[in-house]
Amino acid sequence: MAVNLKGRSFLTLQDFTPEEIRYLLDLGHDLKAKRRAGICDPALKGKHIVLLFEKTSTRTRCSFEVAATQESAHVTYLDANSSQMGKKESLEDSAKVLGRFFDGIEYRGYEQKAVEDLAKFSGVPVWNGLTDADHPTQILADMMTIEEHCAKPLNKVKVVFPGDVRNNMCYAWMIGAAKMGMHFVGLGPEQLAKEMDPEIVKRTFATARENGGLIEITDDKNCLKDADVIYGDIWASMGEEALIPERAKLLSPYRVTEETLKATGNPDVLYLHCLPSFHDLDTKLAKEWEEKGVDIREVTDEVFRGRHSVVFDEAENRMHSIKAVLVATIGK
Repeated sequence: MAVNLKGRSFLTLQDFTPEEIRYLLDLGHDLKAKRRAGICDPALKGKHIVLLFEKTSTRTRCSFEVAATQESAHVTYLDANSSQMGKKESLEDSAKVLGRFFDGIEYRGYEQKAVEDLAKFSGVPVWNGLTDADHPTQILADMMTIEEHCAKPLNKVKVVFPGDVRNNMCYAWMIGAAKMGMHFVGLGPEQLAKEMDPEIVKRTFATARENGGLIEITDDKNCLKDADVIYGDIWASMGEEALIPERAKLLSPYRVTEETLKATGNPDVLYLHCLPSFHDLDTKLAKEWEEKGVDIREVTDEVFRGRHSVVFDEAENRMHSIKAVLVATIGK
């Protein structure tokens, strides 16, 4: 059956069927191949999109801007200091105004409800660039990258996520893996596992069963065996800087090292990371904490720069997968 996503919002992969996600992945691969071949057939000519950023970003902002302009769309960027949304104007009113001006709205911020309300009130497609609960565009890029570097189909791939199992990337992976029938393991301390959103856990476990997949949450490192992908993320998200010392102490046993990769027993295991990453001491934040006796590196430099790492292919695929979402939802 043909897939048509025109006019749809992209708030969470939970809203999409496996066939629709497959369509977006195939479109992402196709658009990437066309770009590299120099084939130019702009699908967004005459379209206008606005990017709403309450949280700063490198990859998400650049991916949306470059993806849109490569397809001949016009982009307006508004950060938290350059609009009245939520300050002198309600989100509902802002959404209704922006929906009159733009063909689509991207939102990157905190509450999932904000992106849902933008979709509810704007009347145009809304795309989730990251919330505290989800990061669906990142998962599309991750799956594209896995397909480029792993000979297995997605429903035969095992992904292990060592670290903070109650953060948005773990949740996003649980949702995506469940939809695509993958084996996903959140590997982290029981203390954080107890803080996970019970509704997300219940729903993704059930969805995985429906699609022939498996979701697991554990603190047992034996789960690393037979992993095809080790997935990394920083230990404290934006807004959690005060928790860094406590979080580093709690999560340092889950730092990804060469021993982590060896424990998979898979000579071709991949290392992915949503970025940014603390893998050395060449950042201001890492240096500051190191001077205080706190090591915030979630992965060793050896792994991050090693042969198993495909993090920069993954970063590039942010743009191609986001382009697929734009073209599929508002393209000609």
